[in-house]
Amino acid sequence: MQSKSVTVIGALLAMTLVSFVGCREEREDRRADGRRCIIGMSQCNLGEHWRVQMNADIKKTAERHPEIKMVFKDAQNDTLKQRAHIEELISAGVDVIIISPKEAQPLTDPVAKAMDAGIPVIVLDRRVLGDRYTCFIGADNKLIGKAAGEWVAKRLGGTGRVVELKGLMTSTPGQDRHSGFREGIKGSRIEVVFEADMKWLEPAARKEMESALARFDKIDLVYAHNDPGAHGAYLAAAAAGRAEGMLFVGIDALPHEGVMYVNQGILDATFLYPTGGEKAIDVALKICAGDQVPKEIVLGSRIFTKENLPQGGEAIGAP
Repeated sequence: MQSKSVTVIGALLAMTLVSFVGCREEREDRRADGRRCIIGMSQCNLGEHWRVQMNADIKKTAERHPEIKMVFKDAQNDTLKQRAHIEELISAGVDVIIISPKEAQPLTDPVAKAMDAGIPVIVLDRRVLGDRYTCFIGADNKLIGKAAGEWVAKRLGGTGRVVELKGLMTSTPGQDRHSGFREGIKGSRIEVVFEADMKWLEPAARKEMESALARFDKIDLVYAHNDPGAHGAYLAAAAAGRAEGMLFVGIDALPHEGVMYVNQGILDATFLYPTGGEKAIDVALKICAGDQVPKEIVLGSRIFTKENLPQGGEAIGAP
């Protein structure tokens, strides 16, 4: 009986190996004769305007290349669903996977499995743990957070009471935007009197800001890890009749969101966080062509204020 079980297990392993090898050979054949490059895109959620824009940038860029076929997956802010989507893309034998992970640790293993199956993986925006991926594309969140902290310290004259509304703190951008900001205000008399994880969501940010307003009579500035968070804080302060004289700072700088809010006087500053969608397709095409690609691609950032909007913002430093 034991011998029979061993035989069955061996047969299953052999079938799995043949499947992986077959998919890999099919991908190599497609690349060799110029046939379609099939790219699977796993988006952690489409409930944020910035992520909708990322997918739009990917789609628009891919449409300029008839040899590309895109397969989009929306995990709907569900880590388990995103893990399953990666498994589906592996089974489908796509040529390249682009993933913008919801969380770092839970998506590390699925990305490694794709690499083991011979499928290159581009990690976009949020990192996974370790280095089992082909290329990471994203802006320097710590640099952006530090630049925000330095701007806040200068704007407040080195002293003031600040609310920090954090993005999802199990994601690397949230962690880096927090630590960078704290580094940026270090040495000043800026006091963070209230902080909360609003998970990148505007309604959650508004609710957390209501709590901060109830606890503190004086708040000089709100630093939110994204523009929807800063906008939610502004709405809460405005509803309480306290937005006048309070400053609001966010990150993302989408033209129809953060930059528009700055132009309207709702936000005092926003920092660009590029989606990287166009760059991801450029890298995927190189991979499909058999070219070498960098392990890391760091995207630049800019600060937008009412004063520099006509000049298209100002770079915050070389990437």
